[in-house]
Amino acid sequence: MTFLPKSQRFLIVVMAAAGFLTALNPAAAAFKDDVSALAGKSFKAKIEAIEKIAASGDERTVPVLDALLKGNLYARNADGKVVLTEKKGAVYVLFDPLTGKEVGQEAKGKIEKIRVNNRLRGIIQGALGGLTLFSNDAQQRAKAADAVFKSRPAAMIPILEKALKRETDAAVRTRMELALAATRLVSSKDTPLRLAAIKTLSTDATTEVRALLGSFAASSTEAPVQHAAKKALSDIEERLAFWNAVGNVFQGVSLGSVLLLAAVGLAITFGVMGVINMAHGELVMLGAYTTFVVQELFRAYMPGAFDYSLFVAVPAAFLVVGAFGIAIERGIIRFLYGRPLETLLATWGVSLFLQQLVRSIFGPTNREVGNPSWMSGYIEATGGLVLTYNRIYIIIFSLMVIGLLALLLQKTSFGLKMRAVTQNRRMAGSMGIRTGRIDALTFGLGSGIAGVAGVALSQIDNVSPNLGQSYIIDSFMVVVFGGVGNLWGVLVGAFSLGLVNKFLEPVAGAVLAKIFVLVAIILFIQKRPRGLFALKGRAVEN
Repeated sequence: MTFLPKSQRFLIVVMAAAGFLTALNPAAAAFKDDVSALAGKSFKAKIEAIEKIAASGDERTVPVLDALLKGNLYARNADGKVVLTEKKGAVYVLFDPLTGKEVGQEAKGKIEKIRVNNRLRGIIQGALGGLTLFSNDAQQRAKAADAVFKSRPAAMIPILEKALKRETDAAVRTRMELALAATRLVSSKDTPLRLAAIKTLSTDATTEVRALLGSFAASSTEAPVQHAAKKALSDIEERLAFWNAVGNVFQGVSLGSVLLLAAVGLAITFGVMGVINMAHGELVMLGAYTTFVVQELFRAYMPGAFDYSLFVAVPAAFLVVGAFGIAIERGIIRFLYGRPLETLLATWGVSLFLQQLVRSIFGPTNREVGNPSWMSGYIEATGGLVLTYNRIYIIIFSLMVIGLLALLLQKTSFGLKMRAVTQNRRMAGSMGIRTGRIDALTFGLGSGIAGVAGVALSQIDNVSPNLGQSYIIDSFMVVVFGGVGNLWGVLVGAFSLGLVNKFLEPVAGAVLAKIFVLVAIILFIQKRPRGLFALKGRAVEN
């Protein structure tokens, strides 16, 4: 050693000291052996090694298991040493998993990746999850408990028990209890422990627990445990069926609120004025693009106030699209009253013009419209039921729109004049009501509400030139089914069609459900041509 450079002599001393300390520390030596065992060919041996590494509590556990999961753990062909790798150029740089220091570089052909299968991946994920059960972040602890629930490695039982004693967050504690129960059910041989685990799991009516209990009940040979598992499974399936029905009701009401927003403007232009407006969907689309423009202005000039952009977008869409509606009525439709076929063809041409106008200005691709923070997120209820904030707000918003519209029609001078022109145009004119002006404002009102519907739809659908085409047929069905010109009929019709669609879709599929609803409405109209709630109006008189 006398003839070696000073730096090399120092390195040899350090390595000798490390070897001496490893010999004195059996846990460190065992960790090294377990890491080396990962290079074996037997997957069973790999599972045992992973469980031992996870249970060791060694600070090097996470990087080793993470590298194994991501495919960055290799064995060197020359000596079988397990190494962490990082590809740089044409070679792989090797790092010692015990010290983290670089130990050389090799070509790809001189190292062999340590293979894992799906079962191993699940065990590794569960082990990594268990290691974050003691995080200061409650969300991280909850995710860790969920990861252990999915993988259920036996080595996690003592770690979960220790974490449960420390846990103070009630929601996280519940997840840990479920993870512990699932792991005990699969790994334990003790009958009382298994029965207690089934009792704990039966409190959580989710598809994951149902799958676990179903698999266990089918494979278990222990009569008391199997009977308890089957009973718990039956109870969970009943609760899941109930919450699935509740979820369908929510989805149906959500769809109904969307149809209500899309159809309420049409109820005025078609139901009250008798105008078959095929451009109604494009007016909804213009409202969505108005929202996009408003949000872009907020992003550019007031990014900190983005959450308030919808409060500006709603009146902006009403005014912009209402102005378009008045222009369409004054420029085209006022010459076609009493000629429904010509009105249909003219407004169809307007719809094509508006689509091409939007394509020319904004392009044919979808535009991004963001959700404010107060509309993002969801409420997760029992049984896996998820209620998204944007849908909840749209339901409330649609009811507010129909309520305000009803007040406008019943309690204002404009509403009185509009109803007068609807019921008897010539008599209203003889009383001094400017019927042409009322026609324009009425069409503008219906168009403005269509624009407001576009603001809401921009929060749940793609904003593109074809947005309105998805809702025009459904809107006509709602108006015809509910009763032409009747707001109460539009409300009942929209929610009825939404609920029927959502309950039929799981059975018949989305396309067949639409067909069944359409056929049912056709048959219904044969019996009640004026819909659920008929209202006298210009279209009826003419």
